[in-house]
Amino acid sequence: MIERFNADVEPKKVFEYFSEISDIPRGSGHMEKISSYCCDFARSRGLECYSDEALNVVICKNGSVGRENEPPVILQGHLDMVWEKRSDCSIDFEKDGLELLSDGEYVFANGTTLGGDDGIAVAYCLAILDSDDISHPPLEVVFTVDEETGMDGALALDASRLKGKRMINIDSEDEGTLWIGCAGGARFDALYEFSPVSASGTACEIVVSGLHGGHSGAEIHNGYANANVVMGRVLKEISGSVDFCLACICGGTMDNAITRECRSKIIILSESEALFKVINRLNSSLRKEFSETDPDFSLRVRSCKNEKTCMNKTDTERIIGMLCDFPNGVVSWSKSIDGLVQTSLNLGTIKTVDNKVSLVYLVRSCDNSEKASLIDKLKITAEKYGAEYKVHSEYPAWEIREASELQNIFAETYEKMFGKKMTVTAIHAGLECGLFCGKIDGLDCVSFGPDIFDIHTPDEKLSIPSCARTWEYLLAVLKNL
Repeated sequence: MIERFNADVEPKKVFEYFSEISDIPRGSGHMEKISSYCCDFARSRGLECYSDEALNVVICKNGSVGRENEPPVILQGHLDMVWEKRSDCSIDFEKDGLELLSDGEYVFANGTTLGGDDGIAVAYCLAILDSDDISHPPLEVVFTVDEETGMDGALALDASRLKGKRMINIDSEDEGTLWIGCAGGARFDALYEFSPVSASGTACEIVVSGLHGGHSGAEIHNGYANANVVMGRVLKEISGSVDFCLACICGGTMDNAITRECRSKIIILSESEALFKVINRLNSSLRKEFSETDPDFSLRVRSCKNEKTCMNKTDTERIIGMLCDFPNGVVSWSKSIDGLVQTSLNLGTIKTVDNKVSLVYLVRSCDNSEKASLIDKLKITAEKYGAEYKVHSEYPAWEIREASELQNIFAETYEKMFGKKMTVTAIHAGLECGLFCGKIDGLDCVSFGPDIFDIHTPDEKLSIPSCARTWEYLLAVLKNL
């Protein structure tokens, strides 16, 4: 039975703080309120705290009794979350808090992303900072901002003020797995400028929807369909039977989320009946193609209010060409770790604003040369179609450290507590650990977290029992450090 989430479940203090921060709008780029909340929290408890111009927050706490002089440990997570919602959800992310629900096993949000990525790290850290009976060395708790849109907070952070040489990142979503490496990444923006012409045909809207979506790093290997890419295929197929011009196209909200929905408006210059026949045929064939990965796939078309302007035929063909020619999804697999994606990219957003169409890709790779080669391929494709481009928000891969005291403590503690070995591996998703390792010489770093499913989608859910087990595990690790 689904009910409004009651934070009176174990670990109570963790879920109380998780509920509190869920009331605070904290999407990427909207960090003022959550950053101020964290600073106020620290000051009201007499804890040393400072923030920077980027709105990152660092809170320091002395070691527990008898451990005051031990080497400090950095606990780290990010304050921002991905704002995604279902089309029928009326929430205003910039003003409203999340409506948390639970079925007893999981906590999730009504019609929106939950923000367990990375709200659970914030909640864990606040609960530790607010406690007087947890054994721990001196702590430096680092809350970064805008991780989801390019790790801008970690990039801006002045790490010279940090004293810790060991760091625990709590930004993973698979209980029992310890991440010790991750892919690096970069954003690639393609911008195509077109010359509007008067629209003089019948306007129709094409909608690709019902796709699974997901995290473009952690779930790219699942082969979920990308609505923006599918729209390119649909428009290409339609162009063989229907004479039309593109008026606008829009899909996705974040470059690190696999796009669930895309809409395009076209101006039909011939009979519209042929369009409906093609759409019906494509809907049937694509539903069959995506039946395993995206069973709720839908392709539909409807007549709509006529547009005043549209692209000409050449611009229409170039936009469709880019959508079809740009690569997307898994590019290569790791040769050293079975099942690990080495290189990928995701067309996260496509937007039409005024007379410009923008396509935004997130490129990821564990191999810097392969990442550079893929970016070169994107540049060549953009140039082929007359589009401008920009590469930005690059961050390094987090290289695996073979000998690590922190890894050993995590693995040994896990085996003693749960009677089985911990999985120690790397992840294709980007983590801020690589940036911290580049800023702090000799940093020993790991990442872990409780089970969170379907992150970056409105189906995101956090396992309550897993959260409790991971909390006890974190406390045991802090005691054993």
